[in-house]
Amino acid sequence: MRLRLIAVGTRMPEWVDAAFSDYWRRMRGLWKLELVELATASRRHSGGAARAARAAEAQRILAALAPRDFVVALDERGTERSTAEMSHWLEQRRASGQDLAFIIGGPDGLSEEVLARGQLRWSLSRLTLPHGLVRVVLAEQLYRAATLLAGHPYHRE
Repeated sequence: MRLRLIAVGTRMPEWVDAAFSDYWRRMRGLWKLELVELATASRRHSGGAARAARAAEAQRILAALAPRDFVVALDERGTERSTAEMSHWLEQRRASGQDLAFIIGGPDGLSEEVLARGQLRWSLSRLTLPHGLVRVVLAEQLYRAATLLAGHPYHRE
């Protein structure tokens, strides 16, 4: 199973890149994780700027998806899962043989078109989190789930 994180935004703070790279490095022997960064659309100070930006970002996101991808849209209004629930869900997805694409939107979130393409809306928290932090938390949770399934002692209950 291939895991891809498709994220709008290309200039993350150094700590985000360092933390994501650390979990990516740790995960190499367990699962393959790929980061696809997409440019943030221009936002002018007009009434429809957010909607236009989401539409432009949606085109980029949808173009980055493969037809067979199982798409998980990260959305604060999505379903929350515990780490154990997520690892069980990931094991089921792995058994299906279908690649996973996790989507992080831009500053104004995901368009309805992208949300409709997703088979799952997943919330890491009801809090609104900075997009860089979402990258790090998602990478850590994927690593944690992989180690849990592998019987590695990283995760403790």
